[in-house]
Amino acid sequence: MIDIPVNKLLKAYNETPDLNYDYWSEKRKYRALDGGNLKQWISDVLPYEVLERSIKESISSIVSLCECTSFYNNFPETILTPDYGDTWGRFANYIEINNRAIAEMHGNRCSNGIISAIKILPAIPPSAKSWANCIILSQIFPNIYGDGYNKAPWEENSIYGIKVNSGYSENIINFSIIDNITPEEQFIAFNDLAHFRGLKTGFRTIISEDQIKIALPDKEDIPFKWENPEHVELYINEHVKLIKMGFEAIFIDSAKHVGNYDMGNYTGVGRLPDYPQMQYITNEIRKRSGSTTLCFVGEKSSEDFNRYKEMGLNAGTAFVPVDNFDTVKYWSDRFKYERSFAPGVEVSNDNDTGGTKYEERLQRIKNCLFGFDIPSDKLPSFMQMDDIFPLRYDTNTHHLMLSNPSYSTDGTPESHWENLFTKDDGKYYNHLVGEIFAYALFL
Repeated sequence: MIDIPVNKLLKAYNETPDLNYDYWSEKRKYRALDGGNLKQWISDVLPYEVLERSIKESISSIVSLCECTSFYNNFPETILTPDYGDTWGRFANYIEINNRAIAEMHGNRCSNGIISAIKILPAIPPSAKSWANCIILSQIFPNIYGDGYNKAPWEENSIYGIKVNSGYSENIINFSIIDNITPEEQFIAFNDLAHFRGLKTGFRTIISEDQIKIALPDKEDIPFKWENPEHVELYINEHVKLIKMGFEAIFIDSAKHVGNYDMGNYTGVGRLPDYPQMQYITNEIRKRSGSTTLCFVGEKSSEDFNRYKEMGLNAGTAFVPVDNFDTVKYWSDRFKYERSFAPGVEVSNDNDTGGTKYEERLQRIKNCLFGFDIPSDKLPSFMQMDDIFPLRYDTNTHHLMLSNPSYSTDGTPESHWENLFTKDDGKYYNHLVGEIFAYALFL
């Protein structure tokens, strides 16, 4: 048996690589309607129902939900990313998963977020016929304050402050098994399993200078500076490493403000790259990674669309008013001949403070997924974990980006997962989201 990363992950958890058809998933699976009925996922569930499963059960679930017509008793040696062309990011639906929030909370420690991200993959609808669904992970790099720990809900522990040159976050990687599978191989295993599910993958990154630190061996961290060429090269190479592990999308926080654009609405901390520098960065990441399918998504966009296109972006967010179906359709028609960049529409973003009614979120999802005349003209769209799996009422997306509380009542991960999300109403909402995707995925 070849030691591919998925098999190494199973071995690290003392499991064999032999997989069994998952009848648990069979009972809970939804299918796309009409000609898309080979596209399958789990819906009408609460997140803890998939998160509390073992890693082998989760991988068996992923393989059981394959679009293929036969079951793989062992995970395939070679997995290719779903093929939607080199500019797939212009049309994609991006779903950001806060992999830190769903990490394992053992007492005051936080870890294994990539394992939780794998476990939740069966409950993410796969890509449609005409456009890709892409998972964006909220955290990859260590955060500056309290990485590896959870804190009280009122204490700062922001994902928006990162360290580079320091490997990967203790919140995300399972460091207890790195003798059997490296951090890099854990990311590769996640990407292989997501690609097998018919999903693209990416991650959020930070470009606000004072929100980035550089770790040095046996020394204190130093501030990151865009004016320092060595820092820029380090930044580029850190991102290239991740693309070579199988990620294909980078969501750039504060991208709208590159080159001091619209700084009156800038809420980040510190200097941003200037415009030519950002062009250099996106071009170099593409060139050095050798990935022709790599796409960049920029937070926010304005009517100066050529500015973002020439920056190297494929999609922007939050330009098209989401609550008006006719407006979404209008902008889809306006951009139908632009195949490499388009402004986007979103259900919610990382700054969402909650309070939106379920009915409004469901209508927004419909507008994002059906606001066009022809499916191949779909605008890029963006949503959060909360839009598929509603969070408990006393928290919200933005709060969980700024802090890392455990909601466990007994110090176990299972209790945290059960209490992080809403209960029966959230389960029914997830069913309704599943119905919407069932109509969308055959398009």
